[in-house]
Amino acid sequence: MSEIAHYCQRCLAANPLGQDFCARCGTRLMIVVEPASVRFESVEGTPSSDEHLLERISSLENRLSRLTDKLERGLDLLLRQAQNSYYDRALVKALISLLAEDGLVESERLERLWNERCQKDAAEQEENTRREDIRLRVLASREGDGNHEFEKLVNQAFSLLEDKQQDQGMRMLQRAAQIEPENQVLLSFLGEFYFRAGKTKLVRTYLGKALNLVPNDVRVSLLLGLACADEGDPERAKELLHNTTRLGGPSFAAHYGLGRLFAAEEDWSQALREFKRALSSNPSPEAHYVLGCFYYQLSRDSLALRHLRKAIKMDESYGEALALIGLIYKRNGQTELSREAFAAAAAVDTLRSSSKRVQLGAASVPLFDLTRLKPGKFLTGGDRRLADALREQALKAFAP
Repeated sequence: MSEIAHYCQRCLAANPLGQDFCARCGTRLMIVVEPASVRFESVEGTPSSDEHLLERISSLENRLSRLTDKLERGLDLLLRQAQNSYYDRALVKALISLLAEDGLVESERLERLWNERCQKDAAEQEENTRREDIRLRVLASREGDGNHEFEKLVNQAFSLLEDKQQDQGMRMLQRAAQIEPENQVLLSFLGEFYFRAGKTKLVRTYLGKALNLVPNDVRVSLLLGLACADEGDPERAKELLHNTTRLGGPSFAAHYGLGRLFAAEEDWSQALREFKRALSSNPSPEAHYVLGCFYYQLSRDSLALRHLRKAIKMDESYGEALALIGLIYKRNGQTELSREAFAAAAAVDTLRSSSKRVQLGAASVPLFDLTRLKPGKFLTGGDRRLADALREQALKAFAP
């Protein structure tokens, strides 16, 4: 009995089953190349159903073959690019090592700056994508399709924002909000933008309108509550922040804001509960620092030191925490330890000014010193790092 073979459609050579290419001419082997109705003149005039099925299989096989070839070429290109990238990185690292040996560059600092730049570029790309999504949502939320002036303003404004012309872009969006004062998506975007910029009055204006349109918007409640707290409206702030935690669950920003409001009223038990909830929702150096400030204010120095050391363990460059440790040692008469802590705080360049303030003998922690506060700085006492952390956590919370 003869062995079953797969005959080449080009040279008709017999090939064993399972072989992809003809052993004689190298043609890729397929079941059917062309239908029988094309190869022969059929008397019946129509090919059988079996021939139709084979024709379809042949067509699919041919397409799959082409796709496989393209994927193989694409994979080969990717591998070459990856190899070139590897060689380029190896060359750059070798150059950095050579320059570092000659004392011309600091390799660790350069690596850090490079990573920061990559993260910044990625964040900008993500922000551009998010803005485009918001633009489409703003236009989709407009009243009817005939308001061409509104559409023109929105499109031009977002184009300006992408080109880093923020002032002009936001002015156009403000005009668009006047045309359609009930566009909740636009109002929320305006409020969020000014929250990032720290302009709490504008935050209250736009987010207040947005919340009236959608009362259960947790993200708007959070941002508006923090703005109300900074603007000196504690009752409204507590209402909004409580609503945030009730509807949206734990949030560092909401619990911290509530804790700061209770501390201002000297309701220390409620404040401690909220600060602990803030730490539980986001175990960060800033959360430990806040508890350290809280316990220092109550003269519970051992607990304050415990949290401050945890903050420094998480971030050795936390100058405010180091400076507060210096204050604790100073209050307890441990002069040498106090001097070392102040020196460590002063070594952090970006926090040198706050370290000097502490060395001058501040009587209380700036976070809870109500006599020093300026409008818009109630929540953080002017602490820039804490303000940045609070803003970042608030913007991340309940993000769509």
